[in-house]
Parts: sequence; C-alpha cells; structure tokens
Amino acid sequence: MAHRAGFCFGVKRAVDTAFLVAKTADGVFTLGPIIHNPQLVSALRENGVCVADSIAELKQKKAGKVIVRTHGVTQEEMRMLEQEGFNVEDLTCPYVKKAQHYAKLLREEGYQVVILGDIEHPEVKGLKSYAGQEAIVVRHPDELPRMKSKVGLVVQTTQPVEALIRLISAIAGQARELKVYNTICSSTALRLKETMELASQVEVMVVVGGRNSANTTQLTRLCEKSVPTYHIETAGELREEWFRGIKKAGITAGASTPDWIIKETEKVLRAIGGSE
Repeated sequence: MAHRAGFCFGVKRAVDTAFLVAKTADGVFTLGPIIHNPQLVSALRENGVCVADSIAELKQKKAGKVIVRTHGVTQEEMRMLEQEGFNVEDLTCPYVKKAQHYAKLLREEGYQVVILGDIEHPEVKGLKSYAGQEAIVVRHPDELPRMKSKVGLVVQTTQPVEALIRLISAIAGQARELKVYNTICSSTALRLKETMELASQVEVMVVVGGRNSANTTQLTRLCEKSVPTYHIETAGELREEWFRGIKKAGITAGASTPDWIIKETEKVLRAIGGSE
C-alpha cells in the first residue's frame, strides 16, 4: 500500500470544510464538482451540497452558499460571484492559488506566458484566465509555437517534474529570457515517486480514483510502464482473474480518492488473496 495514497492536504481541507458548511448553511452548492471523485460528490449531495455547472444555474436555484472547488475557478467567475453577492467559501487549493498568482504576475511583467497542463482541466482554465488570453497551454514540447524572446512558465499543480524539465529545455532553445515558477504540488511529486518505487516491487498495481481525475490517470500511466495496472473507481470493479498467479499486489490512489474507498479496495483484495 502506497503511504501517500488518497487525499492530499488541499483536498482534505476542502472536503472537511464542505461537510461542515453543509451542517451550518442551507442551499449549499459547489461551482463544478469540488474534486474529481464521483463517490465523494455523491456523498456530499446526500448531505446537502449540490453541484451547479454555471453561475446562471446558481442564480436560478437561489444558492445560499457557494463553494469554490479545489481546482479554483476563472478570474471572471470569481468576479461574477462577488458582483452577484453570493456568500462564497473559497476552497481553492493553496498550491493552485499560488500558481494563479504567478500566472498573473508573469502577464503583468510582460512575459509571454506558457502553461504546462491539460487545456480542458478546470485548474488550467483558471490559470489561463489569470495569465491572459494570449497565454499558451501545452502538454508536450512539440506543441510549442514560435516563442517571443521573453517567456514565463507556470505549471498545472499535478504535472510530473520530468514534463517540466522537458518543456524548459525546449523553450530555452528559443527564448532569450525564461522565467520559471515551479508550481507543481510537492505532495504530487512525492506521490509519483513513491508509486514508481512501489510498482517496481510488485507484480500488479491497482490505482484507485475517479476516471475524470488527472492525477489518478497520471498514476495509472506511470504504473503501466512497470507492471500490469488496473484503474478502478470502487472495490466492486476488482476481478479475481486479474490476480491469478500473483503473489504481490500494490495499491495506490489519487489525491481525490476518499479513504473509505481505499480501505474497501484493500479489504476486497486481501479476500481475493486469501488473507485477513
């Protein structure tokens, strides 16, 4: 079992606060899913925290309290929430907040801003709003267009360090001035390192987490380089045939995976293996 499997600091803080808010306020909504885990989002809904996909929906449903998710929202959305007078609980991860600050700073200092990340991810959409519409989002160095002479770089918090190193090398070949803010979450870096070490010691890996979770998908891809790997959302997806002839299996989980799902996965896996 990976030691750092499950909630990171930012997610735990957000989830604990959301459950607490649900006990003290009515009409509680999150603007987008608070984290990328369907089971946790469902548990919050059962406790009175619903999901709205837009500010227009928040207005329509007359939200009493609005929670800003861990991935953050765009600068425009935050401004609109304030203008509409919503009671806002900002649970943006502190690491994401820092990345937003640096993206805005680079833009104000006149740098051509490059963001390493997934352009469809809500965190990256937020970063781009702070970096300005001329900001460039790439996942691989070969996606880079022709650069200006003065380039600033920020990173989606869940990206691997190796991806950042490759991109820095590629930009350095074009730019005369390069300013880099390494905004990768330290917890993410340690989780990836630990998972890679665990995968080298077992015959099969089980990665637990939402299929829409970027960091869980990243863990899966990393493990697949070493051993047969299965990405599941719940223990009910485990299949005995995956483990025939296997003596040692490893479990890791994304930063948005609740502890109860990880424990249930371990319980079922031990039962398949014939141990307590």
